[in-house]
Amino acid sequence: MHQITADFQNLEVFLEEASELSEYLNNPLIDTTQKQEVLEKTLKSQLNSETFKFLSILVSRKRINILESVITSYLDFVYDAASIKMIEISSAFAFTNLQKNTLIKKLKELTNAREIRLVITVDSSLIGGFMIKTNSRVIDFTVKNQLQQLAKHLDSVLEI
Repeated sequence: MHQITADFQNLEVFLEEASELSEYLNNPLIDTTQKQEVLEKTLKSQLNSETFKFLSILVSRKRINILESVITSYLDFVYDAASIKMIEISSAFAFTNLQKNTLIKKLKELTNAREIRLVITVDSSLIGGFMIKTNSRVIDFTVKNQLQQLAKHLDSVLEI
């Protein structure tokens, strides 16, 4: 199970970075044998045999287009079972390792999770600060949000 989980984590990242491969595999006009050949050339040596067999089954049954949602669902299930929380962070600037570690420590305390996995995206439109998203909760510490709240407050105060 650990090897399959590691394979799925790596596949998730690989498919995001290699969008051409995803588009190729999801294209219904391309024959399944061609898709299978591409998988064998690109991924067979990188994956556990069980994981590769699973991909082959998806290709042969013309269901490879659901691979990304299968990976997401599987990882969500594994993380939930292992008390691992996936937390999305949007920040105006990249975090240092010290900042990441401090944030992970604090988030572990707040969520009672055994482990925290951060998915960090840098968004310069936030101006400063960061936003935390986990499950259905959003905590917004961005300068952009504070400016928007200030603008709303000023609009309501200035309306006579």
